[in-house]
Amino acid sequence: MRILVISDSHGRNDDVKGVLEQVGDIDMLIHCGDVERGDNYIREWAGCPVVMVAGNNDYYLDLPSQEIVEVEGYRILVTHGHTYYVNSGVDYLEEYARQEGCNVAMYGHTHVPFIDIGNDMTILNPGSISYPRQQGRKPTFLLMEIDQEGQAHYAHGYYKEHFRELDI
Repeated sequence: MRILVISDSHGRNDDVKGVLEQVGDIDMLIHCGDVERGDNYIREWAGCPVVMVAGNNDYYLDLPSQEIVEVEGYRILVTHGHTYYVNSGVDYLEEYARQEGCNVAMYGHTHVPFIDIGNDMTILNPGSISYPRQQGRKPTFLLMEIDQEGQAHYAHGYYKEHFRELDI
């Protein structure tokens, strides 16, 4: 199973479409919030199940603040993260995810890619495909792939089209 995880597109739906074209076939799309507009287009373009949550800038979209989804043995908390104060760390997010019986927590908000794989909890942030904030400011997304043995593998990818547009 191949899951594309994105966040913080902030209405730049051309970036969402570009990443979808870049990564090819996926089985699920997860958007960790700050969509701002175009949620119906994103669902249409993805061509697969889509989990999308509201971020702190999604005032006019009817999206849940968070969702828990189960995918091939993984119980995944999807949230934007701002209500868990992720700018100061992931402790509150991890604590809540554990309380809910999750073994994966995905969040956005910081615009900085992050992967922390523990024995019983994995915490992920895909970064931002439109407005990255990490050193080098390259737009990022995340792929979660579950192999035939049921083992999840995670990797960040860079949105290449955006580099050309920004001349990075």
